[in-house]
Amino acid sequence: MRKNRWVLRCALLTLTGVALLNVFSCKRPGSAGESVSVVEAKSSHDEMRGGNAMSLALTTTAFTNGGAIAKKYTCDGADLSPALNWSGVPAGAQSLALITDDPDAPMGTWTHWIIWNIPASATALPEGVPASDVLDNGARQGRNDFRRIGYGGPCPPPGRPHRYFFRLYALDTRLDLKAGSARSQLEAAMKSHVLSQAELMGTYGR
Repeated sequence: MRKNRWVLRCALLTLTGVALLNVFSCKRPGSAGESVSVVEAKSSHDEMRGGNAMSLALTTTAFTNGGAIAKKYTCDGADLSPALNWSGVPAGAQSLALITDDPDAPMGTWTHWIIWNIPASATALPEGVPASDVLDNGARQGRNDFRRIGYGGPCPPPGRPHRYFFRLYALDTRLDLKAGSARSQLEAAMKSHVLSQAELMGTYGR
């Protein structure tokens, strides 16, 4: 009977799991290390609040994920921002934000682009977003580490290729943040408002 009660309790825990599941070990009382896998219910809202990528997906035709970025999107070319597309914006999203950076820069992570208040209904950014404080769709751009508004492409020193991350965030609010703000200000404003995120990574070397 004791064994049956243990099996029933573990089965009930399994049946009460929700969309997002973590596995933990349910050990039988008195057993010496014997265990079965049981799911632990975890709130999908809490998981998404943590900024984990859910259904949000970010794509580009400019480079393959993990592949080399074409010269036209760098300081050695036209220095255009790549076209970006996304899908799976979660319900409840009020705006989107994008941060592009290089964690391999000699002085530490280098920010290449920050943009926020992209409408939640939007599904793309075109190639060559203009270096304007405020875009036609109401999105606002901040100052990158080149001390310029808008996009600044890869421009690494000679040597090993650097990685460039494009991270898209779905937010549950529009941000009351003025155009031209710095990355630290954007991240502070985004705190506790991230519903979901997605990323792409490309490389560039000289």
